[in-house]
Amino acid sequence: MRVHIMDLRHSDVVLTDTFNTYGLLVLSAGSSLDEESISKLFQHSIDYVDIAVRRTELSTVGATAIENPGKVLTEVLNSAVYSTKELYTQAAERGEIDVQTVDSVISPMMDQFRKQIDIASILLNISDNDDYTYRHSVQVGIISYYIAKWMGKNAEECALASKAGYLHDIGKCKIPPEILNKQTPLTNDEFAEIRKHPIYGFDIINDSVGNPHLSLPALQHHERFNGSGYPYGIKEQDMHPLSKIVAIADIYSACISNRVYGEQKDLLNVLYELYQMSFGQTDPYITQIFIRNMLPNLIGKKVVLNNGDMGKIVMTNPSDSFRPLVQVDQRFIDLAQTNDIRIERIVSAS
Repeated sequence: MRVHIMDLRHSDVVLTDTFNTYGLLVLSAGSSLDEESISKLFQHSIDYVDIAVRRTELSTVGATAIENPGKVLTEVLNSAVYSTKELYTQAAERGEIDVQTVDSVISPMMDQFRKQIDIASILLNISDNDDYTYRHSVQVGIISYYIAKWMGKNAEECALASKAGYLHDIGKCKIPPEILNKQTPLTNDEFAEIRKHPIYGFDIINDSVGNPHLSLPALQHHERFNGSGYPYGIKEQDMHPLSKIVAIADIYSACISNRVYGEQKDLLNVLYELYQMSFGQTDPYITQIFIRNMLPNLIGKKVVLNNGDMGKIVMTNPSDSFRPLVQVDQRFIDLAQTNDIRIERIVSAS
């Protein structure tokens, strides 16, 4: 039976040899699929695979999710963004959060994370039309989950990292909307107020759940290894382990998003900026893990180059990971070999 790669399951058996568009063998017939092999199919932009008929087929319960996983993912993410808005409203009014509300947002996302291999497509699935603050919270929860997973954390630890990332900016509920959503540059006093949100977040989480694994990342996600961060200018040895994960997720999400007070940047170019920040500002070990695992997710993505051409990333470059090989029509452009052409932005999944 022919199956779209989004519908593949672990232990599915490949029925025939599977080749990429350049005739290279990706998986041999008889291969049993696991997370690594499914990820390999993503990387080679293979859309469909012939697999042996499964012994058991799922009942009609949940059939919609199987038939259209992309739609289900989008609905889960949109629902998470909407619920996040309600959570912030609750925190602003009561000064506390309801743990059950948080779990009702995190749990459905956890289910999707276990099925989704391609984090880049997940991030591209979150609409830019949604309010930045709430969308950003969801994105940081997603990224924090995957960083923990790539670090080899167990399921419980990954879920905790996701929850810490999701709640990291809850203190912004205490920032006046006229400051938070201001379209013009902030005054010094307004910027000083913005910088208080980690303290507000710590207080809200601490008063609500009293869990340092959640409250400290909220307090420390703007701290930097060299002491240049805020609110207290602490250094690496004083940062909670989850704060180091959430800090990286926060930077990445903020830079790839449309923001009131910041320019949106591309998924690939932000990875290079994070690489530079790993020399003194962010945890170098965690940053490298994030970059190393993110780069393969960009293979197969459609991109717009600075000369106006549209192409597709087909391979990461061993000589320069941040300047891959791009296919434009029938031409291949090695960005590592030219200084004039660069990726302007990644526009979608393949």
